[in-house]
Amino acid sequence: MDILSHGLWAGAAAKGINIKKEKKINVWLATFWGTFPDLFAFTIPFVWLFGNLTSGNVSFSDIHPPTGDEPERKVFFGNGNARQADSFISYLTSTLYSISHSAVIFFLIIGLVILLKKNFLNKNNGQIVPWEMGGWLLHIFLDVPTHSYAFYPTPVFWPLTEWKFQGFSWANPTFMLFNYLAIIIAYLLIRYFQKRKLL
Repeated sequence: MDILSHGLWAGAAAKGINIKKEKKINVWLATFWGTFPDLFAFTIPFVWLFGNLTSGNVSFSDIHPPTGDEPERKVFFGNGNARQADSFISYLTSTLYSISHSAVIFFLIIGLVILLKKNFLNKNNGQIVPWEMGGWLLHIFLDVPTHSYAFYPTPVFWPLTEWKFQGFSWANPTFMLFNYLAIIIAYLLIRYFQKRKLL
C-alpha cells in the first residue's frame, strides 16, 4: 500500500479507538508509526540513490526492475530475487524493508520498549504499552495482501522464515480508487460517531 494510505489508515484507527478510550492515543504519533516501515526502508536508499544519480556515479540502467517471479532465498538479508539484489541500492532497500516489515521484529521492538518503560521510565505513570506503535503493526498487515512478488512482497515472519504472501498490487487503479473511498468513508464515520458522542 502507498505511504499516504498507511498514514491515513493509522490515523483513522487511532481516532476510532479514541472515541471509546478514556486515555487518548496520540493520532499524529500513530500516523507516524503507520508510515514508519516505509520511511525506514526507503529514505536512506532514496537519499543514496538521489546523491549518486546527481553526481553521475549511478545511472538508471544500474537499477533493475522487479521480475514478478517468486523471490528466491538469498544468503544474507533481503526480500527480492537474485536479479533485484545485484545492485547495492536494491540490496540495501530489501534489507531495510525486511527489517521494518516483519511482525517478528515489531514484537521484539515493542517488547523492548515496554520493558524499558516499565523498568526505567514509567513506574508510577500508568500507560506502559505505547499503543501508537500499533500503526507499525497495522502497516505490516495492510501490506501483506497488497504487495505481490513483483514489488516488495511483505516478509511478515522474517527472519524466522523467508515466506511471503503473493498478494495483489496496491498500485492497481481500481484498488487505489476503492482504498481512498474506504478511507473517506472511515473518516466520515469517525466524525459521525464523535459528534454523536458529544450529544
